[in-house]
Amino acid sequence: MAMPIRLVAGLGNPGREYARTRHNAGFWFVDALARKLSLTLRAEKKFFGDVCRLDGDAWMVKPMTFMNRSGQAVAALSGFYQIKPEEILVVHDELDLRAGEGDRPAITLKVH
Repeated sequence: MAMPIRLVAGLGNPGREYARTRHNAGFWFVDALARKLSLTLRAEKKFFGDVCRLDGDAWMVKPMTFMNRSGQAVAALSGFYQIKPEEILVVHDELDLRAGEGDRPAITLKVH
């Protein structure tokens, strides 16, 4: 049985100048999911990003630390809520992969 996803981390770069760049694919995903579920992300300094609770003990985060330091936000939130690495879904652009390559496990995110 697969581990549940307890943290969705949508990576991107904060600021108007980056809003429409490909690096913000993770932000776009988190924003779309929040809209679909009628959720509001709120700035949380202790988690270095914008955060909301999905359901029960599942969370979403948009790190406001820029791409290269996004692990700071993921580590802070996952450490606080004791979320294991295998329970984290990181959403980002695929600039590090050639189109169509890479392992893509089937992931089901259930939100009630």
